[in-house]
Amino acid sequence: MPDYDDIAYEIEDRIATITLDRPDALNAFTGRMMSELIDAFDRVDADDDVRAVIVTGRGRGFCAGADLSAGPETFNAGSRGADVGIEGMRDGGGRVALRIFECTKPVIAAINGPAVGVGITMTLPMDVRLASETARIGFVFARRGLVPEACSSWFLPRVVGISRAMEWVATGRVFPAAEALEGGLVRSVHAPDDLLPAARALAAEIADNTSAVSVALSRQMLWRMLGADHPMEAHKIDSRGIWALGQAPDVAEGVSSFLEKRPPRFPMKVSTDLPDFYPWWEDRPFE
Repeated sequence: MPDYDDIAYEIEDRIATITLDRPDALNAFTGRMMSELIDAFDRVDADDDVRAVIVTGRGRGFCAGADLSAGPETFNAGSRGADVGIEGMRDGGGRVALRIFECTKPVIAAINGPAVGVGITMTLPMDVRLASETARIGFVFARRGLVPEACSSWFLPRVVGISRAMEWVATGRVFPAAEALEGGLVRSVHAPDDLLPAARALAAEIADNTSAVSVALSRQMLWRMLGADHPMEAHKIDSRGIWALGQAPDVAEGVSSFLEKRPPRFPMKVSTDLPDFYPWWEDRPFE
């Protein structure tokens, strides 16, 4: 397994578990953690044996937000150099969020404790969020004089709606897991000892029963259609997907296994067998 400092990475039963691993600091987010998370998701996409990803935290916290050990200058990039340039201005949480958005595997957040600031915004491009009863969540930026980061001004309203998103952002208050559940931010709330088993059960449901290629395409279709301005855009890519996969081995296996009442054995791999129109958002218009 890769040698990381601020995260841990392990694979079992075709499920990759990425653990934020600074428990003494409630897994506060650092530049090193950013780089290691991006690298871990690169590994996830490169490994055809990985079918789903769980992200959780070590100890009693998920992620307490940005590491504030630099004090009042924590967010002042200019104080650390003369001219950082456009690239240097990019926020680290946004880099992680965009990498997760591009992932071809479904991503499940197991929020095991406090998750504030980037600790919660990094979960927004993940596909499903489960929370422990001990989780406390906060979009606290306005209370620090900042604005939301990690692309959360795009993700959060799409996940919970604009009214709830604006309430949480404008107040900056920290709220319990029950409110996150009621607001649609998390899918379910669990006793602490039941959280990871529940996340693993969901990941196993994906890994054991679905086509990796189907899931990879479906994940990108659903996320990217959130920005489409007309359902015709979905019809275009739906049609291309049905046409391409309808002739592919995974569909033949999916239908055969259903008719024969046996578990499927899908042969296609994400690394080599995605249809040639992928990524369609960089391709020519549908003809």
